[in-house]
Amino acid sequence: MGKRYYKLMVIKSYEKEFFIDICTLFYETVHSVNAGDYSESQLEAWAPKDNDYSHLKTALEKNWTLVAIEDGVIIGFADIEDTGYLDHLFVHKDYQGKGVATALCNEIEAKGNFNEIETHASITALPFFEKRGYKVVREQIVEIRGEKLKNHVMRKRMD
Repeated sequence: MGKRYYKLMVIKSYEKEFFIDICTLFYETVHSVNAGDYSESQLEAWAPKDNDYSHLKTALEKNWTLVAIEDGVIIGFADIEDTGYLDHLFVHKDYQGKGVATALCNEIEAKGNFNEIETHASITALPFFEKRGYKVVREQIVEIRGEKLKNHVMRKRMD
């Protein structure tokens, strides 16, 4: 049997120079991974191509933000507010199902000082969070740029 090479994922704190790559990851992930659960007009409202993503930049800089990197490529990111609100958790479209989201959540849940974590999970992300012990509090419809999208308010007790 020949040699096997395994790539290594590194999780590190957000740095401002990651922003452009994170925007690309966010846009491409929403428009590919979430395409089975949302319409094209909903996806475009959620992640418009011509957006400056200033709201995302503010969140990444203000919150505790972790970035997953493999071979110099940003493959995922997550950010959580001081209140325990998990605002973003996104994995590069080409790295789905490889443990990236699990690694990011493990880090946040283990090292964060939260009694409870809340997130607003997309239809697509719902099964992932359910497997991690998050419970649906309620389903909700949010309006973004005139489009209505369904997601789920979910919580997990950390005690």
